Amino acid sequence: MTLLDSSSASEAVERPRTYEVRTFGCQMNVHDSERLSGSLEAAGYIRADGAPADVVVINTCAVRENADNKLYGTLGHLASTKREHDGMQIAVGGCLAQKDKSVILDKAPWVDVVFGTHNMGSLPALLERARHNGEAQLEILESLEVFPSTLPTRRESTYSGWVSISVGCNNTCTFCIVPSLRGKEKDRRPGDILSEIELLVDDGAIEVTLLGQNVNSYGVEFGDRLAFGKLLRAAGQIDGLERVRFTSPHPAAFTDDVIDAMAETPNVMPQLHMPLQSGSDRILKAMRRSYRSEKFLGILDRVRDRIPNAAITTDIIVGFPGETEEDFAETLRVVEQARFVSAYTFQYSIRPGTPAATLADQVPKEVVQERYERLTELQERISGEENAKLIGTAVEVLVAAGEGRRDGANARMSGRSEDGRLVHFDVPAGSEIPRPGDVVSVVVTRTAPHFLIAAPSGDTLPVRRTRAGDAFDRAEAESCAVPAHAPASGASGARGAVNIGLPSLRPAH
Repeated sequence: MTLLDSSSASEAVERPRTYEVRTFGCQMNVHDSERLSGSLEAAGYIRADGAPADVVVINTCAVRENADNKLYGTLGHLASTKREHDGMQIAVGGCLAQKDKSVILDKAPWVDVVFGTHNMGSLPALLERARHNGEAQLEILESLEVFPSTLPTRRESTYSGWVSISVGCNNTCTFCIVPSLRGKEKDRRPGDILSEIELLVDDGAIEVTLLGQNVNSYGVEFGDRLAFGKLLRAAGQIDGLERVRFTSPHPAAFTDDVIDAMAETPNVMPQLHMPLQSGSDRILKAMRRSYRSEKFLGILDRVRDRIPNAAITTDIIVGFPGETEEDFAETLRVVEQARFVSAYTFQYSIRPGTPAATLADQVPKEVVQERYERLTELQERISGEENAKLIGTAVEVLVAAGEGRRDGANARMSGRSEDGRLVHFDVPAGSEIPRPGDVVSVVVTRTAPHFLIAAPSGDTLPVRRTRAGDAFDRAEAESCAVPAHAPASGASGARGAVNIGLPSLRPAH
């Protein structure tokens, strides 16, 4: 062997292993995937960034329809990839892993690691153990060992961040398997939450979204029913934090002090995602949803009374067992009255392990499909009408990196308005090109059910350069990319680490 051969062999041995995380499911899963990425990078792995990865991690969902089929279809495709990629490992985690446990290894024996919702931080050790022992590793804990937010994080956005304030759920909705997979609600200490938000802001973020399975029941574990409203107000005091959002609240626990906190805290955005699930009181009772349609609509009325420009969205399930045409008509009635800006609509499907799975009167698939189409048609009309009301109004848009590709023909970019609507805006020739994280002022010119089209009121686009835009430029530079924009004056200096844990002290400025 020549010296060159020896050097090449050494480099091959020492080359960091690459990883890719694929996320199925909700915002909680998206945030969990940031924790998984952070844990892998803290252990020395590097992101594959489009190249074939040495480690593919699938973070699964057990709630969405066809979750099982999606997972096993993906694993079947990865089996052939693994045969051609020496040393490749496949790991499966998340809610479906917590539910199915060893079933995954029975159905897909080429998987190397299966881990659950309570032990995400164990992934690097499990991967190494699987390589060393030459056999698959299965580790599913039945209760939370370490709060996920204490794990390192690789954030997907420089300008916006997720912050978990609680995990788990104390409700017993008959259609939902989440409580058995994520356990009883565990609340973080307010000081830890606020410290994490401050660290995100120090790192360049100007927007955070507070996450919880029932985010507004925060405080139940330490006996303070007003804790969530207090937390919103406290977040309003954090210097540099421009936008605060949260998801998802439960109508049964939604109290007027939260509405007051939203209305009176300037950086809490006029946006509310309030899951309805059904407009029929009879079906709500069968679902064990501890509210009825009158209470739900009353909450919306009080929100709009205090926050007239609030954009309200929802979740609805069609075809729950026993749902009659009269029950469905009640859902249509409530949707018409509620005037949701948008709705996530789902066709009910059996989830083994949930009480609803064994209920009589499962609704035939063709009936569910027909009702689903009627509901989506109604909501499309309402969404279109509600968006059309904004034509001619000015909106402040936080420019996004991943909300859709830039339209080159129309010099069009995208972002989110304060109320959470997706906005595509024109950039006239000669205007400054905003960076992700910058804020632009535009006027709505045209609308569709799912987005707004906007343009500046004058010949050039008003752009407010932000700390978040500066952070985007620094991240581009540090990743060896060529920054698309020069940093704003005074923006030089070291960038804070993206991989944050939760130290007890805030770093000195």
